[in-house]
Amino acid sequence: MQRREFIAGLAAVGATALVPDLLTGAQTRPSTPPHRIDVHYHGNSPGFIAAIRARNTGQTALMNWTPAKALEDMDRDGVATSVMSTSEPSVYFGDAAAARALARECNEYFARLVADHPARFGMFATLPLPDVDGTLREIEYAFDTLKADGACFMSSYDGKYLGDPAFAPVMNELNRRRAVCYTHPFRGAMISMLPDNRALGITLSTETTLTIQSILYTGTVTRCPDIRFIWSHGGGTAPYITSRLGAAVGPDGKPNANLEALRRFYYDTAQAFNAFTLEGFTKLIPNAHILFGSDYLGNAGSAGNVVRGIESYAGFTPAQVKAVERDNALELIPRLKRT
Repeated sequence: MQRREFIAGLAAVGATALVPDLLTGAQTRPSTPPHRIDVHYHGNSPGFIAAIRARNTGQTALMNWTPAKALEDMDRDGVATSVMSTSEPSVYFGDAAAARALARECNEYFARLVADHPARFGMFATLPLPDVDGTLREIEYAFDTLKADGACFMSSYDGKYLGDPAFAPVMNELNRRRAVCYTHPFRGAMISMLPDNRALGITLSTETTLTIQSILYTGTVTRCPDIRFIWSHGGGTAPYITSRLGAAVGPDGKPNANLEALRRFYYDTAQAFNAFTLEGFTKLIPNAHILFGSDYLGNAGSAGNVVRGIESYAGFTPAQVKAVERDNALELIPRLKRT
């Protein structure tokens, strides 16, 4: 199906039929127009909600997500555009064919929302990894027909991190497309190392660091220099353990290739917006590579908490706040300039 046929089909069916609650939710707009662009935002298709509910993942906020509530909360917190991505555990549950079908359902659902509200929503395509062949086909459909703004990775699939040679064809194709690739951590086995899943936050941060190390160690970042990686949660722990990543400044006082790669990556502010984190993070990462991310899960206040953290941080100038909240994302996703 060509994109014009797909979009024409959306118009023929009508927004209310495709997303029944989108137009019926009450929205309270702030006194100033929303302007922020949120690149760490969990949209949830009906199929994905059904999948995590059936598996008792405990992600109640994701299960209760609706487009109407999303728009209401975006307006309240001054978010103009949310670039949707599927949260962990993503769509693979051991069956490659089922993962392909669910990824397609997620992507077409997101595309409908973008078609109806191009200024309010964007989309990072859901990929059915570790199925490489299915992923290559979904990349073609999502980018060429649905016009996705980028792709969404999990940090690992079946114990393989993103630099694994098995995923090289996917990385090569995304590099050819100069794709923006947002990455969300996957809850690994370490989640059970403390009672009541109290290790979840530690696990997610560590997963991000491990997959960053994976693409550094395997040379993926050198082989695929045109992928624009976005790392969740301020890069996990990576910006704070640069010596452990082989990225320390050398004896000559010059940064090595790994440190330069870390500074070329993009990072979102979700869970990384307090002054203690920002103090070290902003010394390593250029302001132009920091993006606003709320980690929105359908819960009130996600974006608002990040806004308060960023705007109260003394290390940012007003121009830098504006860049983090909007301008940096516009440079990375030029489509949003035209909406």
